[in-house]
Amino acid sequence: MSASEKRKRAGNPPSTQPKKSSRKWIISLFVIFILCIAAVAFVLLQKPSSNNGNTPVPEGNPIAVFNTSKGTFKVKLYKDKMPITTDNFVKLINDKFYDGLIFHRISDNFMIQAGRYFPDGSQKTNPYANIAFETSDVTHVDGAISMASTGTKVGGGAEFFICDGARHGLDGSYAAFGVVTEGMTVVQTIAATEHDRSLEPTPENPTLPGGGKPLQDITIHSIRIE
Repeated sequence: MSASEKRKRAGNPPSTQPKKSSRKWIISLFVIFILCIAAVAFVLLQKPSSNNGNTPVPEGNPIAVFNTSKGTFKVKLYKDKMPITTDNFVKLINDKFYDGLIFHRISDNFMIQAGRYFPDGSQKTNPYANIAFETSDVTHVDGAISMASTGTKVGGGAEFFICDGARHGLDGSYAAFGVVTEGMTVVQTIAATEHDRSLEPTPENPTLPGGGKPLQDITIHSIRIE
């Protein structure tokens, strides 16, 4: 055998580097895949399921569920059009501010109002400052919820009223920010309850039925965000 043939036979075997590179590439892809799955799982686990123990506020327009001594009704809150007013109301709901308060002013074919008094007549203090007055194309249709205040175009705090019948004369002067979507008959029942007529005529507008305090307490057991 010649020296050149011996050198050919004694040479290095065929390289296995391409196979090793392929295996490393597959392992790298697998590791990246596992890391991606872990990252997604971490984000989902970190997403809050509550708001400091209270009902979380949805991204869209939230639904407020009113549980009262006269029944339950639901109100859609227009956060997209009235963000300041809606956020203030939801904050108070999540604080359970309204639990145990009464509808202290009612009037058939006008409105029902709450957010200040307990059954014994004592008042509950709003823990937050009054908000800025806010308007939009949300109007005082039948079942509209709006902020009560000390005067027209004045920002409210915690008191609200719900229209029993359309009251477009209030548009632009009071901050309507939602509407009853279920249980309007409950609102009508509350409005039609006998009252003491202590606010007639209406102090703010003598042409409106002022109403008064119900002769029997109508209590808000709770308001929660659905």
